[in-house]
Amino acid sequence: MMSNGQRPRILIAGGGFVGLYTALALERLLPAEAAEVRLVAPENFMLYQPLLPEVASGSVEPRHSVIPLRHALRHTRVTQGKLTGLDHRRRTATITLSEGPAREIQYDMVVLALGSVTRLFPVPGLVEHAVGFQTLSEAIHLHNQVLSRIEAADATDDLTARRRALTFVFVGAGYAGIEALAELEDLARNACRDYPSVSAEDLHWVLIEATDRILPSMDQRLGRRVADQLQARGVDIRLQTQLEAVDRGTIELSDGSELIADTLVWMPGVQANPVAGQLDLPCDDQGRLQADRYLRVETIDGAWTAGDVARIPDGQGGIYPPTAQHAQREARHLAQNIVRTLRGEPLRPFGYHARGEFVTLGSRKGVARVGPFQLRGMAAWLLRRIYYLTQIPSRDRRLRLLADWLVGLPFRVDIAQLGSAQHPDRPLDEAAQRS
Repeated sequence: MMSNGQRPRILIAGGGFVGLYTALALERLLPAEAAEVRLVAPENFMLYQPLLPEVASGSVEPRHSVIPLRHALRHTRVTQGKLTGLDHRRRTATITLSEGPAREIQYDMVVLALGSVTRLFPVPGLVEHAVGFQTLSEAIHLHNQVLSRIEAADATDDLTARRRALTFVFVGAGYAGIEALAELEDLARNACRDYPSVSAEDLHWVLIEATDRILPSMDQRLGRRVADQLQARGVDIRLQTQLEAVDRGTIELSDGSELIADTLVWMPGVQANPVAGQLDLPCDDQGRLQADRYLRVETIDGAWTAGDVARIPDGQGGIYPPTAQHAQREARHLAQNIVRTLRGEPLRPFGYHARGEFVTLGSRKGVARVGPFQLRGMAAWLLRRIYYLTQIPSRDRRLRLLADWLVGLPFRVDIAQLGSAQHPDRPLDEAAQRS
C-alpha cells in the first residue's frame, strides 16, 4: 500500500458530500504528517444541495449554500479539475484541470466520490427548452425566470401570452422536484402582491410524475399529506403521466393533453456520473460502481466509493438510497475504514438507518417524520432548518445561513430579479451598438 516507504497518498475524486466529508474525517482521524490527501473537484466549493430550493426562492443567499473547499480543508491539497481516467494497476489517475492541460496523479488509495448527473430521456425538444435543478446557476436562473414571467404577464393584455407566462411545469415528483416547486410557488404567490394585474389565482403550477404517487421513496402516508397540501394550494398533480415532446412553449404529455408554458423544469431524478463506467471498474447495469459493505469497490484493493455513484448493499437484500443523509454517514465510515486499513485493523461494515424525513413546502410550511412521529406546518419546517444547521460542516456557513433565516422571518422574500447578472457583457454590447 505504501510507495517507497513514503506517506500513503490518498486521492479523493469528487467534491460533493462524500468527497468533502471523507476529507474532513481523514483530517480529524489522521495527523497531517501521516498521509498525503488530495481532493480533486470540478468546482472550488461543495454545494449543499438540500438548500437549493431555498436559494431558488430567495430565502437563502446563494453564496451561503456553498462550502469553499480550501477554507474547510486545512491539510488536504485541493485541485480544481475532473477525473477523466484511471489506471488502477499503476495507481495513476488522469485529471483534466479547469485551467491547463490534463495531468497524471499518482496515488496509493483512491476514493471515487463522483456523484451524479441529471437523468435524461430521449424526449424531443427537452434539452433545448427545459432547465434542470442540480446546480447553483440553475436555481438562480429559476428564481429569475419565475419573476420575469410574472413581469411579462403584467405587461401584456394578450390572454394566450399571459397564460403561457404564468404556467410552470415541473417533471419529477421526488424530493427535489416537490421542494423546488413548493418554494417557487411560494415566491410567486408573494410576488403577485406587487403586481396590479396578476393575482395568485392566475398562476398555474403543474407537477408531472411517471409513477402512481409523488415522493415514491417516502413514507406513503407522508407523501399523501404532501400531495393534499400542494393540491390545496392549486397545484395540478398529474400522476402516471410522462413528457412526450416540447416545442416552443408547447408541452405534449402522454395522457394526450397539451400545456402551453414558458417554464419547464426537468427533475426526474439523477443517475451515476457516466465517468464511473469508463474506469474499467465493476459497475452494475445502471452505471453505479459496485461496492461491498465496507465501502470498497468490489474486488478492487485500494479503491473506495460511496454516495450517488455507488451501489452499496444494505445487508438485507437491498441497497442504500442516494440521499445526502446517507452520503454524509457513508463518507465518515469510509474514512474510518481507510484509517483502519493503514493501521492494519479489521474493517467494519457500513450500516445506517435514516433518522427521519423532511420536506419543505415554502415559508413556514413543511412535513416531517422523526422516528414514529409525524409533524407538519411550521414545526416540521423549523425542525428541518435546525437539522441542516447542525449538519453543515462550516461554522462560518452555519452563522451566515442562520442570519439569512432570522432576517427573513419578519420580512417578505426579496423579489428582485437579477437576470442581468447572467449576462454581464450586455451593457458593453449595448454601448457598442449605440456608438
